[in-house]
Amino acid sequence: MKTFLKSTLLLLLGLFCFIPDYAQNPPGQMYELVKMQNGMRNRRISSYDRSGNNRDHLTNIEIGEKRTIAEIEGTGMINHIWITMSPGPDRLNRNDIIIRMYWDGNEYPSVESPIGPFFGQGWNEQYNFASLPLSAGPAKGTGLSSYFLMPFAKGTKIEIENQSEHRIECFYFYVDYYETKKLPAGLGRFHAWYNHNLTEALPQGENEWAVTGAQGENKSGARNYVFADIKGKGHFVGINYYVHCPTPMWYGEGDDMWFIDGETTPSLIGTGTEDFFNTSWCPKEEFYHPYFGYPRVNNDVGWLGRTHVYRFFINDPVYFETSLKATVESGHENNLTLDLATVAYWYQSEACKLPSAPSKEQRKLKKLISVEDIHRWRHEWRKNMGNSPTLWGDER
Repeated sequence: MKTFLKSTLLLLLGLFCFIPDYAQNPPGQMYELVKMQNGMRNRRISSYDRSGNNRDHLTNIEIGEKRTIAEIEGTGMINHIWITMSPGPDRLNRNDIIIRMYWDGNEYPSVESPIGPFFGQGWNEQYNFASLPLSAGPAKGTGLSSYFLMPFAKGTKIEIENQSEHRIECFYFYVDYYETKKLPAGLGRFHAWYNHNLTEALPQGENEWAVTGAQGENKSGARNYVFADIKGKGHFVGINYYVHCPTPMWYGEGDDMWFIDGETTPSLIGTGTEDFFNTSWCPKEEFYHPYFGYPRVNNDVGWLGRTHVYRFFINDPVYFETSLKATVESGHENNLTLDLATVAYWYQSEACKLPSAPSKEQRKLKKLISVEDIHRWRHEWRKNMGNSPTLWGDER
């Protein structure tokens, strides 16, 4: 009995001693809010009316014009960006308004993307989107926000270029940042890159789910869609993925494949596009999570139409020492013709130049497949099947 009491007392003392240590170092982001900071000063650049009146926006950014909205000297960290603009997408194509960010006095940008896709709005559409680092809305995606931390040691510049066919009549913005004398050691530089490509079907056609014949294999990833192609040291933290599918077949059998530090064989291989985005079984319903979700899904036949999926690697960044090539198949074995666009987000040890950006012509929006288009497909099929007046549609 004495031994039992002694053991119990020691256990209770141990638990009691553990509690103060836990209280001094609790886990989680909320703990960071109570920590006192030294040498940090809040600053803001915004579009407020310098006259003191209520015209708190930039006016008339003309077609083809570049305009610097923020230029900061010294050292600091951008912690919040908010933007809204007019007119709406019916006249002003947000897929053709380019945002660029330059770090540490570089002449090349380390962020370059159409403004809509950067903030989670594809195809010049407006819809609500909510994640931990980025959001759009409410009022159907009119307010665009970023909470990515963006450090700089030798100044920064944020630029807008109007590549659309209409002037930007009103452009409102906040750029909030912390000013400090020196950055903590080891902070990377924020990068974001937009890519866009019309993928090519196989010579034998779009044979998804083996509907028209036996399927082949893809072990090398040679024809995969590339959403990140990075040289240097860093970690990958997120992707917005925009797919326009011109067939009713499921677009998401493609696996993600990651080539880290010069690998010729990918060391990270997934099991399907929806699985890569933490979802399953070919979803087509809206879903929002701080780290992943489906803010825009197709409302057409099968998976015909436009879908936006996102994933942010907040607790699970993908690390690389010398390079990262991140890819995904366009259907199994890259057998589908898909209009794919992505914005990739990552941090690097220093501000680096991005791969070439897709041109305005490459970004051009694809027409939605209509009921009339599907009826024309059926008409051609009927002719190929002998044009019997009782053809139903499942004859082979």
